[in-house]
Amino acid sequence: MKPEIKPLVPGLYLVATPIGNARDITLRALDILASCDVIAAEDTRTARKLLEIHGVAVGNRPLIAYHDHSGASGRAGILKLVGEGKSVAYVSEAGTPLVADPGYALARDVGAAGFTVTAAPGASAVLTALSLSALPSDRFLFAGFAPTAKGARRTWLQELVVLPATLVLYESPKRIHTLLADLCDIADETRQAAIARELTKKFEEVLRGSLADLRDQIADRTLKGEIVLVLDRGQAAVTDETMEDALRKAMETMSVKDAAAMVAAAHGLPKRKVYQAALEQKP
Repeated sequence: MKPEIKPLVPGLYLVATPIGNARDITLRALDILASCDVIAAEDTRTARKLLEIHGVAVGNRPLIAYHDHSGASGRAGILKLVGEGKSVAYVSEAGTPLVADPGYALARDVGAAGFTVTAAPGASAVLTALSLSALPSDRFLFAGFAPTAKGARRTWLQELVVLPATLVLYESPKRIHTLLADLCDIADETRQAAIARELTKKFEEVLRGSLADLRDQIADRTLKGEIVLVLDRGQAAVTDETMEDALRKAMETMSVKDAAAMVAAAHGLPKRKVYQAALEQKP
């Protein structure tokens, strides 16, 4: 016997949707989508297709768009609906709302106005990739997409790679080669990582290995689909003084090149930076 679905109280319901396989949706999510007064979606076409797959009729209910370009006016419209006593379900294009999508400001404003904001958890590319990466998962940081401009991207990566937490990044197929090249240069290229793409779909693929291994594995490939890069945790930040002391000791018995390579590997520092510091110390 199918359990009775209780009416929803007025408020905002953040509903996670599948990241690929349409069956990866929860029963609670379907209940909310079937009984809410209004459905707001990052992509209304994707939302409508998902509803059709699962036999959830939109009927006469509004199916409205809320995305990056909706802005304050879009939020005000949804807030007005909630204020009128409506229950509004918000779905991102795929995955969990508020994770790399525009739902954050919407949830903030609805909550600040004193209305109910709750979530129906479910699929997430971040957690799926982390689970498949074979990397430590007890402490991780989701950093989203890297900046597209080269200088900003490298600065951004330099700040992240030293953190003592597994990193989870999103990247497009067009830029994944550049991202890996930058990481090989900025971080130790032997650092372990994983590339996960097309998660839960027919052509799901997970590549594991060092940054250098992954760079070489995809060098001649044109990848397709959404990509998640998972990077093993960094080491605590090393001061210039610590680096210079380590170089000084290493260069007593090693060449400049070998000393720089050893110190860079030992402390997880960029090889170019350490080699330059070694040259400056050379008599």
